[in-house]
Amino acid sequence: MSDFSVRKIIHLDMDAFYASVEIKDNPDLMGLPVVVGGSPNSRGVVSAASYKAREFGIHSAMPCSRAQRLCPQAVFVSPRFARYQEISGQIHAIFRKYTDLVEPLSLDEAWLDVTVNHIDSPSATWVAERIKKDIYTETGLTSSAGVSYNKFLAKIASDERKPNGLFVITPGNAPEFLAKLAVKKLPGVGKVTQSKLQLLGIEKGYQLLEKSEAYLAENFGKFGRYLYQIIRGIDNRPVTTHRERKSIGIENTFREDYQYGEPLKKELDNLLKGLFKRLQKKKQRGRTFSLKVKFFDFQQITRSVTLNHREISDDTIAQLAHKKLKDVANREFPNKRIRLLGISMSNFKKDDEADTGNEQLDIFYFLSNNNKIVPSH
Repeated sequence: MSDFSVRKIIHLDMDAFYASVEIKDNPDLMGLPVVVGGSPNSRGVVSAASYKAREFGIHSAMPCSRAQRLCPQAVFVSPRFARYQEISGQIHAIFRKYTDLVEPLSLDEAWLDVTVNHIDSPSATWVAERIKKDIYTETGLTSSAGVSYNKFLAKIASDERKPNGLFVITPGNAPEFLAKLAVKKLPGVGKVTQSKLQLLGIEKGYQLLEKSEAYLAENFGKFGRYLYQIIRGIDNRPVTTHRERKSIGIENTFREDYQYGEPLKKELDNLLKGLFKRLQKKKQRGRTFSLKVKFFDFQQITRSVTLNHREISDDTIAQLAHKKLKDVANREFPNKRIRLLGISMSNFKKDDEADTGNEQLDIFYFLSNNNKIVPSH
């Protein structure tokens, strides 16, 4: 850890960004429970919620209809992504006044390495304070910052004083902070992992610290090794200015739930057209196809297939998509109504990777014999 403890990393996160932009542009919304998303009478979901709305239990990805039930007086506003991108551009320009080492995570969130910075300040905390002040002066929006010696701890720190806060984790206080930390706050720990950790008597960092790497690997596989490292504050990842896109996808929530049949197949065809346009625009070729299905009861599953062949055609991907959907809808979850479909390609081919004739055998084998894909129509 010694070589990396000298690094000075800031994680900057805007406070309820979309909702805050709407309130900034329409001051009449100040103090009201604002929900950015679809109409509560539609099947849309919440994109963002103001802190006032969050007091009622509203959060992102929640169905707008449920958000209205939780807070009947909530004000629903349609998202304006062009406006959010405009303000995001202002914010990222501020970041670059202080360092060129900026790794964006989204429109409203980024890591900054300020070990060496444009104002020659030895204090990352002071730089974070300056950035927060500049953002507020130029945009009228508040932000929260975490400062530490690696990316993981900086991100954890930015959540500690929200909204409009700043929190610092130093090499000296990190062990005590991590020992008291609820393990559900660790990146990657979802509800399933959290439940399994609870069954093992692990809810706080100090309980996780008591477990050996072998024990965690036995119970969680590779993720167990990650848990062993991260609870000790070990994260050697550098701040990277260029992040390769890991997947390209598209999804749609339907106006009504569908069982498997022609209407659902047509919805999948429309998604495929959109996906192919995005892949063509990005000039990307993926090896892994994924189908995401969300059912009427909000159960969600993903099914993926990875093929070695580098030249998978649009027709082949379409056949594969329809086969996967048919398997899910007819075999795995027969007669279960579907409210959302999503498809994506990932595991992209690098430009310097050569294609070989042998790799075609994989896709041809998949398309043959017992793996034969049935045409969609």
